Amino acid sequence: MKNTFGNVLAVTIFGESHGPYIGAVLDGLAPGIPVSEEYIKRQLYFRRPQGAIGTARQEQDEFSIVSGVFEGKTTGTPLAILIPNKDVKSRDYSETRYLARPGHADYTAHMKYHGFEDYRGGGHGSGRITAALVAVGAVVLPALREKGILIGTHIRTLGSVYDRDFSEDPQALSEELRALNEKVFAVLSDDAGEKMQEEILRAKEEQDSVGGTLETAVTGLPAGLGEPWFDSVESMLSHALFSIPGVKGVEFGDAFARVSGRGAFYNDSFEIDPETGSVRTGTNHNGGVNGGITNGMPVVFRTAVKPTPSISRPQQTVDFGKMENAEIAIAGRHDPAIIHRARVVQDSVTALVLADLLTLRYGTDYLTNS
Repeated sequence: MKNTFGNVLAVTIFGESHGPYIGAVLDGLAPGIPVSEEYIKRQLYFRRPQGAIGTARQEQDEFSIVSGVFEGKTTGTPLAILIPNKDVKSRDYSETRYLARPGHADYTAHMKYHGFEDYRGGGHGSGRITAALVAVGAVVLPALREKGILIGTHIRTLGSVYDRDFSEDPQALSEELRALNEKVFAVLSDDAGEKMQEEILRAKEEQDSVGGTLETAVTGLPAGLGEPWFDSVESMLSHALFSIPGVKGVEFGDAFARVSGRGAFYNDSFEIDPETGSVRTGTNHNGGVNGGITNGMPVVFRTAVKPTPSISRPQQTVDFGKMENAEIAIAGRHDPAIIHRARVVQDSVTALVLADLLTLRYGTDYLTNS
């Protein structure tokens, strides 16, 4: 069992979907980093379900910072955040205890934990636990922003609908990231966003679900960040991103779009920026990373987020208690899509990984404003 991630800046998550609390501990933070509870509330709000396109489970995420913060700033000791679970309906899961929900970890968790797991709502493997990641990510994101590092994610595709691409110009891209971070439904094109929400409602009407891709960009990172071989920027980000429930693929730059072409088609030519005198690349097909190390260009990557596995239409499965074939129609409260809620989780995980790499290279005081 592995619930801690990070080298210098380490995050540990705990709790179950229907347990009394979920939470996270962030260890390795420098003292003196400002912590805004209002910003944490805002980030948690972005993760919560919204209207008809979300689940009916409405957790208010009334968190408590129980250690590591004094008079609004980090103390340098472990920072712990607790979030209570209040809107639970555990009876929805009691009748299907041994029915393996397709696409879920019911059977694999049973085999891993020998039947002692809390199966309600997916237990410790539930997407509910990502609220704790968002809470501690909201401590790190403003600290990175103070260093000129911006992180933003948009829904690049949802079903058959495509959002427009990020701008190639770094300054325009930074403005797009700022705008995305103010949106509940994070898209660059509002017209595409409306069509995506219509797609979610259609899936809901058909007792089904829909997935898509998220695209994240990071501006302001210094060149030289990353610890090859095994803790490269791509390795560390991929490791953490695959821990987000529903993520089934990660791509940096134009990997799959251009990998079948020639080197001249894929390579990014280097040049001197006439305005700043710094090194840059003319294109960014490699997504801001060469050899697992940042090159100073925006780091860009995409994740594939699968359709929500909980759907109410009948599906074939097994009863692994009786060891016989069965049918299941999943009851309870579920999202017809999770991708729009996963966007803030992706931002938070990205911030935690990059903050760890930055403190590993420059020391723990890197994130301190003083």
